[in-house]
Amino acid sequence: METHDWDAASYERVGAPVRPFGRALLDRLDLRGDETVLDAGCGSGGVTRELIERVPDGRVIGVDASSSMIQQARAALGDAAEWRVGDLLELEIEQPVDVVFSSATFHWISDHDHLFARLFAALRPGGRLLAQCGGRGNVAAVVGALDRAAREPPFAEHLGGRPGPWNFAGPDETVARLQRAGFADAEAGLHTELVHPENPREYLGTMILGAHLDRLPPELRDALVERVAGELPEPPTIEYVRLTISARRPD
Repeated sequence: METHDWDAASYERVGAPVRPFGRALLDRLDLRGDETVLDAGCGSGGVTRELIERVPDGRVIGVDASSSMIQQARAALGDAAEWRVGDLLELEIEQPVDVVFSSATFHWISDHDHLFARLFAALRPGGRLLAQCGGRGNVAAVVGALDRAAREPPFAEHLGGRPGPWNFAGPDETVARLQRAGFADAEAGLHTELVHPENPREYLGTMILGAHLDRLPPELRDALVERVAGELPEPPTIEYVRLTISARRPD
């Protein structure tokens, strides 16, 4: 899988509008406090911190494909969690966990069948999966502006004809994939959240367009952000469609 290594410092500066998504999801977890929890796509550790607080007698493992994100998380939280740089499609856990939790990660992964199979293997019998990511229709205005820009010079030479990094799945296909992986009690649903970034250009460049900017020469990166930002309403509003996923590994 092609991996974009995030700018963790910029993510910390501009990522505040989406952090409530993870916290609201976390509130749905009914934890005793002694579980082992895998934070799949932990980023810079903002939600991981709260997971740690909720399992004072347990253990948290933070996994992310971005080394800079893991470095940021480790710097902020030290040894309060175990940190691993790794691709979730290649996930190997020595001892199965009680809970797999994930916020804003799965839409960056192209193969959800393989992903769910790896997460199923990481769970103990009876273990739970709770996740949220971009779903069908997510950031549609940004996607549309980007698609148009990718067909225009000077961007087409670098972006034209190449698929984006996103996998914005719908509920029905997600439930079917979970069931194929062996999960029981599989559920998935969509809801919408509106985000009003304070610094829309840095927000777009860091939170949404980073993997596309990687494909461009440095001198064209700001121009692409400007091109996409120019199609957003004023004040800039980004409509997030969130896919919430829950399932259980049978006993």
